[in-house]
Amino acid sequence: MLAIFIETPTLAAIPALLFALLALIVRRRLVWIAAGAWLLYGVYEMLMERRILCSGECNIRVDLLLLYPALLALSVAAVVVAARRRPG
Repeated sequence: MLAIFIETPTLAAIPALLFALLALIVRRRLVWIAAGAWLLYGVYEMLMERRILCSGECNIRVDLLLLYPALLALSVAAVVVAARRRPG
């Protein structure tokens, strides 16, 4: 499912934008951090795609074993924090 971000790194801007909009509404730091993490991940994937951060043999992406769970956990935590926001 997340492999689409490897093929089209600019799509990472979508969750980044959604979290940024959510952060404007709920004003929680963790939601801003999630937006920034998705944006940084998109930039990272673009640099990987253009072979700037890898020497050319990037078929085995061990880095994703850390990045995907971290992005997922951060995203879930940001949604939970935003959902628990008290009105007023």
